Parts: sequence; structure tokens; C-alpha cells
Amino acid sequence: MRAIAYSKLGKAKDVLHLQDLNDVAPQTGEVRVALTFSGVNPSDVKSRRGRPGLERPAFETVIPHSDGAGVIEAVGGGVDNARIGQRVWIWNGQWQRAYGTAASHITLPADMAVPLPDAVSFETGAILGIPGLTAAQAVFGGGDIAGQTVLIQGGAGTVGLLAVQLAKWGGAKVITTCSPRDMERVKAAGADSVLDYSAAELAAQILSANGGALIPTVVEVEFGLNVTLDAEVIAPNGRLAAYGSAKNMEPTLPFLPLLFKAVTIDIILIYLLPKPERDAIIANLHSALDSDALSCPVEHIYPLEDCVAAHEAVEAGGRVGAVLVKCDG
Repeated sequence: MRAIAYSKLGKAKDVLHLQDLNDVAPQTGEVRVALTFSGVNPSDVKSRRGRPGLERPAFETVIPHSDGAGVIEAVGGGVDNARIGQRVWIWNGQWQRAYGTAASHITLPADMAVPLPDAVSFETGAILGIPGLTAAQAVFGGGDIAGQTVLIQGGAGTVGLLAVQLAKWGGAKVITTCSPRDMERVKAAGADSVLDYSAAELAAQILSANGGALIPTVVEVEFGLNVTLDAEVIAPNGRLAAYGSAKNMEPTLPFLPLLFKAVTIDIILIYLLPKPERDAIIANLHSALDSDALSCPVEHIYPLEDCVAAHEAVEAGGRVGAVLVKCDG
């Protein structure tokens, strides 16, 4: 199989290389997928770059990326042969595994290759793993949101924009924050109120947008920066669903305001979701897609041999859609 791989940590241009590697035959309970697209996420570039305390990759050779979509071409023992030829999308492709989706093929446990609805493109399928599941868990992880208000901090990002659409589809009133340049795009995604995240009186604006009422569910992309504001606007017994804190990884919490509202802080790491929760949010995603309520924008598609450029695009930030790698070209 053709694959992008690395054996040491560092800059994309220094460590990512196109290689020909041996195909991996599916064992009992596994499938081999011929990949069409691979999704590139911030977690992929951070793993390749290296994290604090990590001096070398966890495996001798790593094929990056956890998300992807393609067609099952072979199955191992115990897997129904009828799955051969099935369109699928991938989750956790490279989570605690050496070989991810930046390749022509991937072999992995059968339940990690989810049937892709016929009307859903492979491009969208390659976005469902990390961004889609994270957005769905952030929005629906506390239960039914119909008739409630949901605040989504950072509604213009890949996860945030999906969360806006999912919350609206789920019957919530949606308030979101973003930069002024993205306001029209986020409003078009379904947000009822879109506010400038840098506004001096942002808490007051959020509450005003909700008729003065506190907010039951807050979805948060920058927990460390925003937790004090979130504590101010969240309702008693509210749920603060945090999936990121890149700009402040060691936040100081306003404990008393959180305590006296009995706030639940729900920190989301989609890789570790138990199967019942994962199955439930996969069902939510598929239902939203079937209802034409979910659009997954793509900013750019790179050929596999240009995976370095794909990583650099994710690292640069400021995107208005997902970055994909075409695996079968």
C-alpha cells in the first residue's frame, strides 16, 4: 500500500515521507478498507510534532490520521462477507495504533468502519470521525436539548460549525461566538444569534440574546480562556461541554461560581467514548445527515503525496473547512 509515514517527531517537511508498505491482511474481527479520503485534524499534527514529555513516536513507523472514508475490500474471520464492497467511514484509525488513514488502505476492527449512508459523500465521511463525533457529543451528551438554549463558543471552527447545525437540528435556540469575518457564515449554518467573541461586554450580550435567561448548555472550544465567562452565563445545574483549551492548558477555575450553580464540567475526548455513547451519537449524526440538516464544509483536498502541505494548512489555522487528503489518486 502507498502511505505517508514518519519514524521520528518534527516538522511535517522533515519527517513525513511517501512510502510503499506491506498490505496488512485482516485478522479475525477485522476489515481492510480501500481509502478514498483521509481527514487531517489538529490532533494529528500535534502527535506528529510531539507533545511535552514525548521524545519519539509510540511506534517504529506511524501512518498518521484517525479519520477517513472508503470501501471495504476484504474481511477477516467472523465478519460477514456481505460487508465487502460496503462504503464506510472510520473513527480512531490511528488512536493507539501504528497505522492510520494517510494511506491507500487501512486494516482495523470491523466496528471502527461504520456504514456510510448512500447519500453521504466520502468527503463528508472523512470528517465524521473526530469533528463530527466531537460536535455531536458536545451538543447531545447531556440529553435532549429541544426547547433549550445552547451557547457554542467558537462557532466558526470545524467542530463549532457542526455543533451549531446539530444544536439547531436538535430543536435548540443557538447562540454562538466567532470573529466578525465569520459571522455571516455561522448565521447561515443556523445560529439564532452570532456575537463577536472579543466584545468587551460579551457576557451581557449573551444573556441579552437569550432574553436575560441563563443558559443550560455551553459548548466550549477554549475552556481555559472562557471558563470565567461561561460560569457567569451558565444556568444552575448547567452542563459545560469542553472539547478544547489550546490557548490555556492549565486554567484557574472560578470554583465558587461553578459550585453554587452545581455546574457539570464535561470534558470531551472522543477517542475514549464507551460503545453505548458512541453508538448513540453515530445515530444522531446519521439522522442529521439523512435530514439534510448537516453540511460538512471542506476547505481543500490534497493528493496523498502532498500530505506535508495538508499538515501545514492545519497548523496555519484560520480555516473555513476541513482539510482532506485524497488517498486513491
